[in-house]
Amino acid sequence: MTADTYPSPGVIFYPETDDQPMTESDPTRDYLIYAVAVLRQYFESRHQVYVSGNLFIYYREGDPQGVVSPDVFVVFGVSKRQRRSYKTWQEDGKLPSFILEITSRSTRRQDDVEKPALYAQLGVQEYFQYDPTADYLRPQLKGRRLHKGEYEPIPAQVLAGDEVSLRSEVLGLDLRLVTPGEEAVSTPPNLAPVAKALRFFDPQTGEKLLNYAESEAARRQVEQALGDVEQAQLNAAARLLQRGLTPEEVAEILELPLATVLGLVGGG
Repeated sequence: MTADTYPSPGVIFYPETDDQPMTESDPTRDYLIYAVAVLRQYFESRHQVYVSGNLFIYYREGDPQGVVSPDVFVVFGVSKRQRRSYKTWQEDGKLPSFILEITSRSTRRQDDVEKPALYAQLGVQEYFQYDPTADYLRPQLKGRRLHKGEYEPIPAQVLAGDEVSLRSEVLGLDLRLVTPGEEAVSTPPNLAPVAKALRFFDPQTGEKLLNYAESEAARRQVEQALGDVEQAQLNAAARLLQRGLTPEEVAEILELPLATVLGLVGGG
């Protein structure tokens, strides 16, 4: 901290960090990053939706002890901008409508007992918990929705393949537990077999939300498939030309640009 960052006498100081590591394990960090990334991408076109995580939220002006730092949260009705901390009195009193905590050994009691009481008091509409290792939370994914000031469990739906799905009415998305595959978020192979990966799904399309890396991988797969199709067409065109068909006939049969077929003739 430099001299310029020290608060002036009489000014209340709201810390922006507790100097503690972000998480205690790779799975906890990876799912935190995944959830923030895909939700930011999902709400990218909505300028009054703020998605963040592992950020101090101060909910009482004048009291630096009135603070909480959810792993993942979404606030509606505030600007989408970078913040060093979130102070409700500077945001028209708005608090997160959705919170997700990635439960670990050190946070299990806080996540399951203390934080629900606080979040209900603050009026957080939906509170979800997920345990990436399936060691500390039963069931592995839990959801609660605020009703008359108290949380009620969000019922889980069991889908094909034993996938478990919970609907977030706030987000308009489904949170699902799926069998980890190549696309799973860095799920270590030595985890217990019961551990399942958390994914967000759009119930309108049935599609899962992809982070940037997954989107790029999908784009490359499409490009590869298109390249394979194009090469197959060119091979077919070459064979038809060898059989005596004119370039015009080949272009019409294969629905290829005539210039492309003529290029094969010139290349031959």
